Amino acid sequence: MTTGNSHKMSILGVMSGTSLDGLDLALCEFESKNGKYRYKILKAETVAYTKLCASTLKNAHNLKALQYVSVNASYGKLIGEEINKFLKKINKKPKAISSHGHTVFHKPDLGFTAQIGSGASIAAITKITTVCDLRSLDVANGGQGAPLVPIGDKLLFGDYDGCLNIGGIANVSFDKKGKRIAYDICEANMFLNFLAEKTGKAFDKDGKIARSGKINKKLLKELNGLEFYSKTGAKSLGREWFAENILKRIEKSRLEINNLLATATEHVAQMIANDLNKHKIKNVLVTGGGAHNKYLIELIGGKTNCELIVPDAQTVNFKEALIFAFLGYLRLNEKINTLSSVTGAKRDSVGGAVYLSVGSR
Repeated sequence: MTTGNSHKMSILGVMSGTSLDGLDLALCEFESKNGKYRYKILKAETVAYTKLCASTLKNAHNLKALQYVSVNASYGKLIGEEINKFLKKINKKPKAISSHGHTVFHKPDLGFTAQIGSGASIAAITKITTVCDLRSLDVANGGQGAPLVPIGDKLLFGDYDGCLNIGGIANVSFDKKGKRIAYDICEANMFLNFLAEKTGKAFDKDGKIARSGKINKKLLKELNGLEFYSKTGAKSLGREWFAENILKRIEKSRLEINNLLATATEHVAQMIANDLNKHKIKNVLVTGGGAHNKYLIELIGGKTNCELIVPDAQTVNFKEALIFAFLGYLRLNEKINTLSSVTGAKRDSVGGAVYLSVGSR
């Protein structure tokens, strides 16, 4: 791909986050002209998981080896089938698919990360070239394999001082001395949704339950004092960290759910605001499911002078799927899509396995 000419490509981004909200599908168009990138989200929707599917994904880390491989293949088949339904409905076909998969294991310190949702199954069922396994090369290069979104933040949303995503995990990215810096801040919807589910709800809409509760200062101090928050440089979180560091403290606290949610929401708000203040970020684009949590956004806003910019609903809901489509676009054009300044790897890389489709449907 030459930077002097215009080059357009349509990619379907597929994302399943740690909060298990559902499968995000975003058909996007990218254009490169004179070294600059533009995007359009042509169509997007979220496919809700059935209770069985959500439960299977949530507990996939407990599967035996044979079951794990089976679920990887069957989940890839499910993704492929949902993509076919989506594309038939909108009567469009992208040049390629870029699928994040669903993270089950994330242990970069041990040299591995694993996202299920077989790319081979997706490519076979859709008959469309599929990019997948976007994190493994960076981990093999000694990096965290996360976050991957910052290169999209830099190239597609560079007009903002920073980008904050409040999904299952909250992460931030911004430029510092000419380099993109990014890292996971804290667990967010992974924590809040886990507590909301105890009340029979998928999430705490607008933070109403949290707003009704009282903050437990003892638990808040314990959460804020976790070692992860004092670390600097490239760092990332996963389900394992949440289970080892958060769940145990929740079980010991024996607090009522509204008080737990009040404390958890305050904790998330403090951790996010602390980092926005520390890096003197003037304005930040806020996306992810947490951007809809009015109480959480109020709390963050009250603790920082940073301007919180919540965009239109489509950008809030599908920015991650958009950027994973963009990572696939960069991969197919053999352009760097993973930044070592962000992940701590030995070098930048062009990550992602590619299953090429021969012929058309």
